[in-house]
Amino acid sequence: MKSAQDIIIRPLITERAANMMERENKIVFEVAVHANKNDIKRAVEELFDVTVTAVRTMNVKGKMKTMGRFAGRRASWKKAIITLSEGDSLDFFEGA
Repeated sequence: MKSAQDIIIRPLITERAANMMERENKIVFEVAVHANKNDIKRAVEELFDVTVTAVRTMNVKGKMKTMGRFAGRRASWKKAIITLSEGDSLDFFEGA
């Protein structure tokens, strides 16, 4: 079993994710591709000391990119939307 730091890669801070954080108490993370919902829930609860009520995951397919005449593909990755219980919250911008 992987550690919690290996499962949660980074939080995704976008305009849509910020709206979800404020209105619906949901947090968006980039997670390891091999991680399942139970692993993600355990990792978030362990790292941030919150109660998770739901986990939704999606696989994001890497885009095709060209640089001049050379073509390549960005890596595919996995995104998780975590719903926190009522009263729990995470603030990534504390002290900023």
